[in-house]
Amino acid sequence: MGAKEQGADATTGRWLVIPRTLCFVLNGDDVLLMKRAAHKRVFPGRYNGVGGHIERDEDPLTSARREILEETGLHVQNLRLRGVCHIDANESVGVMVLVFTATSERRDTQDNGEGSLHWVCRNQVLDLDLVDDLPVILPHLLAMEPDAPPFFVHVSYDKTNDTIRLRLADD
Repeated sequence: MGAKEQGADATTGRWLVIPRTLCFVLNGDDVLLMKRAAHKRVFPGRYNGVGGHIERDEDPLTSARREILEETGLHVQNLRLRGVCHIDANESVGVMVLVFTATSERRDTQDNGEGSLHWVCRNQVLDLDLVDDLPVILPHLLAMEPDAPPFFVHVSYDKTNDTIRLRLADD
């Protein structure tokens, strides 16, 4: 099959998404979260995992590994896809976030300019000012068995008051 046969040029009337990774590095009972810098356009001052855009020449797993290394300086093990979030932010293009977990034997991280990194005990994550969808997604993610299949979430925003709505898919 050639590139033209993939159908990537058939975008008229199609819903398009920007692919991203979101990664949560684990060490014992702690999870590594980033408090995003105040100057960041998206979620300034709020806690999230690490990650970013999937580059044109890379697969999602490679992107997750690269983003973790760039933003934390950590070389991780057991990098696994744990979930897929489809986000409709009321724009013409949405976001598809591939959620990963990984483990790290080390806890020493590097400064990255994106924000400050914090190892947080799993039972304290809900006490933080998290990105809007994490109070639902993160407890689910942290409770998953190692061999559990990925979860699927649809995220949208109420057009009247801009509040988040999450729909976790049933098995």
